[in-house]
Amino acid sequence: MTKKIQWLADGQTKLPALSPLGYDFVERWLDRVGESHGRMLGELSYLFCDDEKILQVNREFLQHDYYTDIITFDYCRGKLLRGDMVISLDTVATNAEAVGASYARELLRVVVHGVLHLCGINDKGPGEREIMEAHEDAALALYDRMLAEQEREGEKENNDGDDTAGMEDGKEVER
Repeated sequence: MTKKIQWLADGQTKLPALSPLGYDFVERWLDRVGESHGRMLGELSYLFCDDEKILQVNREFLQHDYYTDIITFDYCRGKLLRGDMVISLDTVATNAEAVGASYARELLRVVVHGVLHLCGINDKGPGEREIMEAHEDAALALYDRMLAEQEREGEKENNDGDDTAGMEDGKEVER
């Protein structure tokens, strides 16, 4: 599969671990999220940064003077999802603590939030926040299903070629 997503870090910021199965798995997940909204994943970039950088971007490009977790720049063409996302890992951590979520889960929520914006889902108008959250929850449920499926396949692959599965010291045991 051709890489469709660039994962970048600004300055001293380090790329976060998004999934136990790596960035390729996250890319497949985002591709499926796009498909579930009738879209195709095109070229995307994610820039992970700190609060000061996202504040600078927010001021420069949107004339907003506040911190945020994500800024999405939409370059979509028709059904092809294209865009740049800037994510403050500082704000993700703050938000995770505020809502009682793990940092990893909140980071996945913010990553998919950008793709959902590119799919045309907004969160600023009346009732839109709830709609966005429902789509985020559905996308995270898809992530969980894909992760469980991948783990089952990995276990199956590990057991398929193992002649000693169900054996201890050469003796068969019940499992």
